[in-house]
Amino acid sequence: MRAGDWLLLALIALTLALIAADQLSGGAVQGWIASDLSARGRDLGIALGWVGWGLTPVVALPLLAALWIVIAAPPALMTAALVYTSRVIDAVNRAIGDAARWFALALVLVTSLVVIQRYVFGVSITKLQESIIYLHALLFLLSSAVTLLAGGHVRVDIFYSRLSARARAWTDIAGVYLALIPMCWLILDTSRSYVGGAWRILERSRESDGLPLVFALKTAIPVFAVMMIAQGVSMAARAALTLGGKDTPEEGLREDTPKVAL
Repeated sequence: MRAGDWLLLALIALTLALIAADQLSGGAVQGWIASDLSARGRDLGIALGWVGWGLTPVVALPLLAALWIVIAAPPALMTAALVYTSRVIDAVNRAIGDAARWFALALVLVTSLVVIQRYVFGVSITKLQESIIYLHALLFLLSSAVTLLAGGHVRVDIFYSRLSARARAWTDIAGVYLALIPMCWLILDTSRSYVGGAWRILERSRESDGLPLVFALKTAIPVFAVMMIAQGVSMAARAALTLGGKDTPEEGLREDTPKVAL
């Protein structure tokens, strides 16, 4: 089993444990969630924001290394840091992408079930219908970073493939720091009030019998932005290693890992 499979199984086990605990406690878990989850989510968001600012040197490391290489050979410690950073980010995003791939299968099965229920048996279940939106959003948002790792995003390539390895490396660094990271930062900034508002009221479906997890679904937006920033840093780190004439970590995905082209 892949790391993503274990991650998904752990999340399923945690969910089942919470459901069982809620049943055994007569709804105490659900009551605690309704009373404290909003405040705890706000505190966690603030803490993660400070963690993000603390990791700013890691984000800037590949750019600093590339500029350093212009004037001198990079120190061994800097090279090791680039390799380690790239490997850790790739491993995390690959694990999340491995877990998210199951959403594609679930999306097909749930959609087929909804169609059969509606047009064969005349039955309509709101929660099941809304779960299609959840699965579709999570599939694309959580697999975007690993798709970038695999080179699966649509690329309008006119000159890039004809450039030398060093020129491609500089192009990757420029693209990461001038386009990808600023755009993802804009997504983080503009989604703050959108996601924060959903957490303050623990937003649920507008339908009385719909899914009560709209606030969790909206949280996938900043998660997507953070994952893309991280994968951009990994890409820039490999580009900096190329500029320094060093071996880069294994790039791309295993042959058996599915790719989602965006």
